[in-house]
Amino acid sequence: MTAASNDPRLDEAVTRVEQELGHLFARIRVSWREAAATVHPDLQPLGYQVLTSIATGKATSAGAIIERLQTDKSAVSRHVRQLEELGLVESIPDPQDRRARVLVATDLAQEKVAIVRAQYEGRIGERLRTWSEADLDHFVELLGALGR
Repeated sequence: MTAASNDPRLDEAVTRVEQELGHLFARIRVSWREAAATVHPDLQPLGYQVLTSIATGKATSAGAIIERLQTDKSAVSRHVRQLEELGLVESIPDPQDRRARVLVATDLAQEKVAIVRAQYEGRIGERLRTWSEADLDHFVELLGALGR
């Protein structure tokens, strides 16, 4: 593929995709804001993302959260501290290396995240279930290719 196109129809199609992605990203940001407020009124969207990274086990250290969310150390530290103050996250000794610490979501956090995820997955699931399995598989392939 080339970076430039001489086909105005293709250029218009790319512009439409970019616009739709912009709308989708805006809706996702709103969803994160709503989810954060559902967990706790003082929680910010990035704090919610930090919490879900911890709660799902996808990132249980500050370094892993920084890498996963592509954000800076001070923001992660601030949000982890807030999550600890809210009783949503605890820092415990790493079972693999007692000198290190891992972050774990409390039972309260797991309950709150489960409620939020069920609401979100219900909304998006309703929309996606109107698509065929082949369309969904193709969509996953296209998203994967776009992210590479």
